[in-house]
Amino acid sequence: MNIQNGPLIPKKILDNGSLVSKKPKEFNAEDFRMMEKNAKAKKLLYFGVSPDEYTRISEYESAKEIWDVVQVAHKGTSQVKQSRIELLMRKYELFEMGDKETVMEMYTVLPTLLMHSNPWESP
Repeated sequence: MNIQNGPLIPKKILDNGSLVSKKPKEFNAEDFRMMEKNAKAKKLLYFGVSPDEYTRISEYESAKEIWDVVQVAHKGTSQVKQSRIELLMRKYELFEMGDKETVMEMYTVLPTLLMHSNPWESP
């Protein structure tokens, strides 16, 4: 099993050739081993996220579902990235020195603006 391939759902082939999920009493040692891997992967993902992210991902059953949510949150889809880039460009365009602000104060704000607007990190 690979986290990117999704969870293992133990299945069996019926006499008519159709594939159906196994009942728990039909699980074999390999099924249990693969389900244990999914549980370990979930545990590692839980330990690797902040409390806010944990709240968001704790409802999912499989490590694959959790992985997908975490990936989107941290990388974003291309549409999310584009929106973040546009927001950063807009903030930069509107960036100006305040009436009672010194040049040094203005330049200390710019790195903060850039740091909190990184389109490749979660918001």
